Amino acid sequence: MTEENTLSSQEKALVTAEDAQTQAPPNASLQDNTAKSQARSKENSASVSLHENDNTKSALEAMLFISEKTLLIEQIKKVFNHLSAEQIRAVLGELRAEYERSNRGIRLYEVAGGFQMIAAPEFVTFLRKLYKDPHSDKLSKPALETLAIIAYKQPLTKLEIETLRKVNVDGVMKTLLDKNLIRITGRKKAPGNPKVYGTTRGFLEYFGLNTLEELPKIEKGDLSASLTKGESKNETPETTQTN
Repeated sequence: MTEENTLSSQEKALVTAEDAQTQAPPNASLQDNTAKSQARSKENSASVSLHENDNTKSALEAMLFISEKTLLIEQIKKVFNHLSAEQIRAVLGELRAEYERSNRGIRLYEVAGGFQMIAAPEFVTFLRKLYKDPHSDKLSKPALETLAIIAYKQPLTKLEIETLRKVNVDGVMKTLLDKNLIRITGRKKAPGNPKVYGTTRGFLEYFGLNTLEELPKIEKGDLSASLTKGESKNETPETTQTN
């Protein structure tokens, strides 16, 4: 056997390596590049997602700021249709925590089944100095007494309200209806089928309540005193009080 036909072990190893490289699947490098591309895509997607979340929080904050009424989750979903109710609540929770953590002048409260920006209660003293005139929408004592009866004993008829108050309530009832604090909830199965009245979502908003279960406890049988405490607690300038 001649030297030319004989390959050293090193030469054989070199040939074997070259053959393996030659016989490798032609798309191996393509698969590797694809994997890297997908990894970069995931990184970019995460970045974009985070950016979108940041924008969502800012946009939601702007919506809450300009809204005169409480914003319901259903209303928010119409704007952010790519988010679920749970995701929206999570963003709202982040906003609420940020305001409290940094001692901001506003707070985010869940009111009447929705969400609303309200001046932080601890700063009401400063706001009262700015707005020295009495709140134009503050309820009169007769109106507050009538509203308290309806809130704690609803549903009930106008006659039943007058029996409890021992006065005519026609004018007061009209005022409460005009302010959207009460509404006709149905008719009583009694002679004449009289209308029965109950409170509205506007009532909850006015007193800063989420549900009727949050009504203050009755103090010594005085219904109006209980509501007065709630009204004073939520008394803020016109820019933050919901009518």
